[in-house]
Amino acid sequence: MQNEILWLAMLLANFLFIILAYRIFGKWGLIIWIPISVIVANIQVIQTVEFFGLIATLGNIVYASSFLVTDILSENYGKEDAKKAVWIGFFSLISMTLLMNMSLLFIPLAGDEFAGRAHEATSTIFSLMPRIAVASLVAYLLSQRHDVWAYHFWRKRFPNENQIWIRNNLSTIISQFIDSTVFVLIAFWGVFETSVMWEIFITTYFLKFIVAVADTPFVYWGKRIFKKGKFYLD
Repeated sequence: MQNEILWLAMLLANFLFIILAYRIFGKWGLIIWIPISVIVANIQVIQTVEFFGLIATLGNIVYASSFLVTDILSENYGKEDAKKAVWIGFFSLISMTLLMNMSLLFIPLAGDEFAGRAHEATSTIFSLMPRIAVASLVAYLLSQRHDVWAYHFWRKRFPNENQIWIRNNLSTIISQFIDSTVFVLIAFWGVFETSVMWEIFITTYFLKFIVAVADTPFVYWGKRIFKKGKFYLD
């Protein structure tokens, strides 16, 4: 049960970090979380683990938390700010991928054992990045743009504040499905057997579905923070 307990702890930690960033920095605290989530998720995703007897990749929680951020931005600041945050995440992923792969071209200092180990460890993580990054970029843009569009689509139909949970879940759950489908197909097609890839997809979407449902109270929390309008460093 260690992995399952850690997963739940990481879920809560991600949500609380987002709320803390919002409480301290205001709108920019939310926007800052987008590149954090994208970069961390695309490092964590190379590690395959087992949850509840199923195979999954790490990075699901922190990446899925970016949808909480865009939903809070959509709810409190509007579509344009949410779209801007999406593009910031897109830019940060491209920048990280290019810069880290350029760093792998350098030859570590001869005779420096630590530099050699560091280079080897960095290569282990980031040499896998190009295909993962392509999968992430495509899945990220499609799912996040859909999430922003869908949130406002459902907001027009369920405009009351007590209906936030409806527009939040309807937009995010479908967006997570789009993200999981596109990412798994691009990242793992030909890498794993079909049965393993299918299991990764099911587990990945199941976990993201849980995150999507669990983040609803935090959207309401974000709304309360916005109404108070008091941010420590804003």
